[in-house]
Amino acid sequence: MTVSVKQAILERRSIKKFNGQLVGKQAVLQILDDAKWAPNHGNRQPWRVVVATDEKLAQVHELLRDLAIPKWQELSEETLAAQMQKFTLAGAYAFVLVTEDMRQKERLEDYAAVSCYLQNAQLLAWEQEIGTCWKTPGFLDNPKFREALQAKENERVIAMFQFGYFDEATPAKPRKELADFVTEFGA
Repeated sequence: MTVSVKQAILERRSIKKFNGQLVGKQAVLQILDDAKWAPNHGNRQPWRVVVATDEKLAQVHELLRDLAIPKWQELSEETLAAQMQKFTLAGAYAFVLVTEDMRQKERLEDYAAVSCYLQNAQLLAWEQEIGTCWKTPGFLDNPKFREALQAKENERVIAMFQFGYFDEATPAKPRKELADFVTEFGA
């Protein structure tokens, strides 16, 4: 499917209900490679991405279970499986890290650049009928999670980025009217 940039922007949705079909490693890597053309100050390209696809998903599911489901050992298999669906139905993962520059201006620029990178990835995936969801759960700063991603001291994990196929897109939510967020200079 080929879509215009405008169409991709207007139609893209964050998908929270994937159908469990795996997204191949090559598809994920191609999306992430193409997304690198995001605008970024000084061409710093301050992102690093840890990808989990195919056979690595089981390890990611274990890590997410341990960090996100309190007292999971006490749950029945059915209850645990139901709670894990928000993780296990995604077809691939990309955990996105940003270099944390000590200088405030550069740190803000870098975070903005990684946000642009992620938006590019979302639009590129959407063009291939692959849904995405950018999540920021509290455990991104957990030392166990950072260790699993081999995060460096000067890196911050800013996204658990899920890829997946879906049967139904999330309906669009209303957006503010232009007049609600744009004012003319000097008015």
